[in-house]
Amino acid sequence: MSSAVIRGAMMLQTSMEHLIRSLSADCIFSDMFFPFTVDLEIPRLLFYPSSIFYHSIFDSLKVHKPHEKVKSESESFVVPNLPDKITMKRSQVSDLFKYKTQMGEMMETIKQSEKKSYGIVHNTFYEIEPDYADHLKKINGTKIWHIGPLFQYFISDCRRTSEKHGCLKWLDCQNPKSVIYVCFGSMVNFPEAQITEIALALEDSKQPFIWVVRKKFGDEEIGGLPEGFQERIGKENKGLIITEWAPQVEILQHPAVGGFLSHCGWNSVLEAVVSGVPLMTWPLYADHFYNEKLVELLGIGVGLGVDVWNSSSVITSPIIGKQSISDAIEILTGRSAIAESIRRNSKEAAMKAKHVVEEGGSSHNSLMALIEDLKASKLSPKP
Repeated sequence: MSSAVIRGAMMLQTSMEHLIRSLSADCIFSDMFFPFTVDLEIPRLLFYPSSIFYHSIFDSLKVHKPHEKVKSESESFVVPNLPDKITMKRSQVSDLFKYKTQMGEMMETIKQSEKKSYGIVHNTFYEIEPDYADHLKKINGTKIWHIGPLFQYFISDCRRTSEKHGCLKWLDCQNPKSVIYVCFGSMVNFPEAQITEIALALEDSKQPFIWVVRKKFGDEEIGGLPEGFQERIGKENKGLIITEWAPQVEILQHPAVGGFLSHCGWNSVLEAVVSGVPLMTWPLYADHFYNEKLVELLGIGVGLGVDVWNSSSVITSPIIGKQSISDAIEILTGRSAIAESIRRNSKEAAMKAKHVVEEGGSSHNSLMALIEDLKASKLSPKP
């Protein structure tokens, strides 16, 4: 970690200490990437914006190291000590488990801060991963609360927006469950060759689509698009490209959307689950491959067969060809037993998620239990 980052962290820590003293706060609700807040002489709640399933796999990999017992990157292994049989390849495992990395050092610091935290809060809900919520409580020894999906608390606010985004008006003109939504988050930087393959697959597909693709900084056009691609899809009303912010929650909840080609970022997975939209999974980095395993376990998606974890949002893994993308779209939108099962499971998951943040729901109850726990403990700053 650079000296500039260290100085910045120290300045932030000093500022937060002053702020907490001035507020006479009883506790601090702190993001995982601020592990120093556990040393601020005030009870600290550690917030993880990720699934409990991911942390269960993380702990098993860290403790049992099954990825070190295989002979090659392409060899599969079973992640031990989990409620289900979860199989991974060494190439899908984050570098921090295989080498000494800066992120690995940060994660070790974060994990160490767990032990001194008052408790841990996850952006998830019990019904989507009950066995893993129970499992992590047993092996962790720290109080755990699940209060998500956090965006569900604000869905009504999204619907009250005065101006309707143009893509939603376009969706109004499409058939129910016909549109494929394609988005890889706000950080992914694909090489142009990969953009080309995605474009070719979408154009050849029988399905209309919305594709959120970012222009590179300073560029006026999207690099990698086949010549005449935008003109053709516009003329045929085949698809819509969005290069700026997209109202993803509203898109996924629109009745015209029938599938989501996603990188498996946790927020995207949650938003798909709540909307009942089946996934086509294309994990890239961070916790994506672990989230994909949960999608597989729930039976709510089809994978593209991606095997190589990237060390950053600049994607350097092998190019996924047009055919793999086309095959996933065809499977998901077809009438096979697999497609019907995925759609049925997605609908059932959405029903489970529908009321979790409402009064009496599992996440609402967990949040109330957290508040009552803090009250009962009469938390206050140490003298």
